[in-house]
Amino acid sequence: MEASRIALPIGTALDRFIKNNQDQFQYANGELSQLLRDIALASKVVNREVNKAGLIDIMGPMGSQNTGGEQQQKLDVLANIRFTRALTKGGEACALISEETESFVDLNNEGRYMIAIDPLDGSSNIDVNVSIGTIFSIYRRKSPVGQPIQENDILQTGDEQVAAGYILYGSSTMLVYTTGHGVNGFTYESTLGEYVLSHPDMNIPEDGKIYSINEGLSNSFSQPVKSYVQYCKDNNYTARYIGSLVADFHRNLLKGGIYIYPATAKDKNGKLRLMYECNALAFLAEQAGGQATNGKSRILKIKPKDLHERTPFYVGSKKMVEKAASFI
Repeated sequence: MEASRIALPIGTALDRFIKNNQDQFQYANGELSQLLRDIALASKVVNREVNKAGLIDIMGPMGSQNTGGEQQQKLDVLANIRFTRALTKGGEACALISEETESFVDLNNEGRYMIAIDPLDGSSNIDVNVSIGTIFSIYRRKSPVGQPIQENDILQTGDEQVAAGYILYGSSTMLVYTTGHGVNGFTYESTLGEYVLSHPDMNIPEDGKIYSINEGLSNSFSQPVKSYVQYCKDNNYTARYIGSLVADFHRNLLKGGIYIYPATAKDKNGKLRLMYECNALAFLAEQAGGQATNGKSRILKIKPKDLHERTPFYVGSKKMVEKAASFI
């Protein structure tokens, strides 16, 4: 049975909103409240550091690479430390997987949840002051507490998420999340130090006119993808591509559109990570009335075989995703 939802006014603090809607969560004993509180706390610290990045020496590359072979930025590493520390101290998460770590991180506690996180998505945009974000998924642990973390605790399908969301560090900082009962957005009020409800019951328009894809890679797209992009142009759609996944997704969530990162000649399985990028945004999209696919299958049905598994990604307005899939 669908849990009841208490309608709260715009301006409601995140903690109060979670408390008043706690019965939406299957395991309603305060665990979700603590997890989201830990994530929100870490995001406030990261937000502060992002905002002063130009004033202190935390911009630019670290001189090392992450698991995907990409240059780690200083703020990537800093954000990963902040979220890991907050989730460790909170005690509800038993393990963490991140774009910045090769294997899962055992948090050495009796927590009942596993967190998948991209601590700082779009970090290549930090140096040029463009919006960046954090993406997170929350899964219920399957093995008994007290036993070592098992593979089936980590490699879960997107359908098994109990909550997911993102934080957008932009002209304002927003936390958007779902527990499977719709999508709600909260804006950070820095003078209060609180996230407050600003976008209740978010719904993506069923159709749209915005397509988001890196057309600089178009020579390496498959013919079906090239044909869909041409279809968008022939129908006078607007191209909008920021290069920060969270920012592109957030805009399309509000205005209607499709985000595409397809397979290319270089990245034959796509570039985006299933576990800590695509699953979370697919869950949010579906809860907002949209869709997400890899071109053949629903994203949330894909059984991961590896922590850092990649997938092509088509997400956004329902009719636009269906149209793109028809070309594929």
